[in-house]
Parts: sequence; structure tokens; C-alpha cells
Amino acid sequence: MNNELDFVKEMFDKISPKYDFLNRLLSFRQDTFWRTQMVRAAKLTIDSQVMDVACGTGDVALEINAQLRGRVKIFGIDFSLGMLTRGHRKLLLKKNSTIDLLNADALHLPFKKNKFDAVFIAFGIRNIMDRHRAIHEFYKVLKKDGRLVVLELTTPEKGLFRKLYLGYFRKILPMIGSFFSKHTQAYSYLPESVLNFPDPICFTKIMKESGFKQIKFKQMTFGIVTLFVGIKK
Repeated sequence: MNNELDFVKEMFDKISPKYDFLNRLLSFRQDTFWRTQMVRAAKLTIDSQVMDVACGTGDVALEINAQLRGRVKIFGIDFSLGMLTRGHRKLLLKKNSTIDLLNADALHLPFKKNKFDAVFIAFGIRNIMDRHRAIHEFYKVLKKDGRLVVLELTTPEKGLFRKLYLGYFRKILPMIGSFFSKHTQAYSYLPESVLNFPDPICFTKIMKESGFKQIKFKQMTFGIVTLFVGIKK
């Protein structure tokens, strides 16, 4: 495991106790809307099997379960044991038996080929340095006509909102995040990782190079997040 990966894993372990709270606070609760749109974009049918990569505390998995009314099998994977511990607590409280959370790496998926109807990854792909390899892994485990659905923070392209957003993102967000999480590096890393993430056109090219077809993207909330969907043909 390289030093960069170790740093990201340790960071998520440490911020896990405040992760859900800060997601709601720093996004002004828009994160719940974004996840709803993400799950709808997968166009899942009853009795689907899906994988949620970088599942964190399980919010995407729980949204999938809610939209499919429990008629779906979900595997959530994450390399942070801290995040998975929080996720397990949520599932116990909700008495959920359709979601299995596993400690695993997106670059070495513990599943056979052609298993899933959909693969989701929300706010996680920017933390994976070898994105080509990760997306190729997602492609392998998808069934034919399965969908990869990616939700990621992006940077508004131009105008006054871009300036306001960058001011908030670079100065205010790290202050609030470090105050509540007591982890200064994590919320300094966040703006840096988003600003370094490819623009939507470039990211769709990475998906295309891994074999995905009919790739579409949708920018939401003035471009601060982008939803990507690709189909395995």
C-alpha cells in the first residue's frame, strides 16, 4: 500500500464519527438530493444485485434499498474500517438485512465477473489515483447492459458562482470541517482533491476507454457535483 493511500485511509478512519453530520452541513443538505438522483439514474429493477464502492457509512446503499423497497441485494465496499463501523451501526438500527458491508479495495474487487446490475461510487473516485484501473474493475463485475453510476464533486466552470464557490471551498469549508472533525488535513485535502479532478468531458473519456458506452453526464447545483452514467455493452 503506498503512502498516499495510507494517508487517505487514515484520514477517513479519523473523520468517520463526524462524516455524516459534516456532509449535511457543508453541502446544505444537498447531498441527500444528489444521492436520490444518483440511484434513480441507475434505473434498477426489483431483485437487482448492486455494488456500492467507497460506500462510507452506507448512505447510498440505504437510498438504493429505500427506492427498491428492500427488493435488492446490495454489497457495499470500503477500505476504511472506521467508515464501515459507522455503517454497520446504521444497518443494525434499521434492522436491514439486504446490505452487506465489506472491507475491500476498489482496485481488487472480491467478486466474480458479470455479477452486478449496477455499480455505484459516490464521492470516491477522486480519491483513487489509478482511476483507469478502478473503472476497468467496475466494468468487469458488471453484467451486460449493467450501469456504472458515478457521483462526484466538481468545480463550476465560470462566472461569479465559480468565484464564490472557490472562496467557500478553499477558506470557509476547511475551517468548519476541521473545527467539527478535529482533523485539519482532511478538509484541506478535500478542496485540493476536487480541484485536481478531471472536468466532465475528460472523465467521460476515461469511462469510454474502459469500454463503457452511451455515457452521459449531468451537472447539478450549478456544477458543484456531476453525475456520470455509462452502460456495459
